[in-house]
Amino acid sequence: MNNNNFRSYRGITPLLGQAVYIDQSSVLVGDITLGDDSSIWPLVAARGDVNKITIGARTNIQDGTVLHVTRKSASNPNGNPLIIGNDVTVGHKCMLHGCTLGDRILVGMGAIIMDGAVVEDDVFIGAGSLVPPNKTLKSGFLYVGNPVKQARELKESEAKFLKQSAINYVELKAEYIADNC
Repeated sequence: MNNNNFRSYRGITPLLGQAVYIDQSSVLVGDITLGDDSSIWPLVAARGDVNKITIGARTNIQDGTVLHVTRKSASNPNGNPLIIGNDVTVGHKCMLHGCTLGDRILVGMGAIIMDGAVVEDDVFIGAGSLVPPNKTLKSGFLYVGNPVKQARELKESEAKFLKQSAINYVELKAEYIADNC
């Protein structure tokens, strides 16, 4: 990891937990906090400039994903920070903008989650899905489509995979860290 990954904005620089991996091609700007054992993969752009981004422990943000926030305003005094929980897998080339994700979530490749959306714990979001502004996705379901719709309850094997996916990426990032020491 090199210092070019991090850029301060108005004197605020990203904060990293223990054993975090950030690919050298990714850029993190401003008010961003990453939990222990999290990983940021190639070409991720994360801008915590006009609000904050919080990423939980053992969460992985995969290649080409964009993370951003909504500024505070008279009509939206808190704006929309981006809050991502623990044990979350965000697939390749996703867009997460001013939304809140709980724990043990898998966001499929190319999914878009918009301002004010809330994704509860233990959710699968299918590849290419669009979660519109201010929509809530209830715990324990698979969601697919544009706009996203609840498809069905998660199977027991899928629910177990949510945690395993995060573990897989914790192991992978540990290999990357060991190779770069």
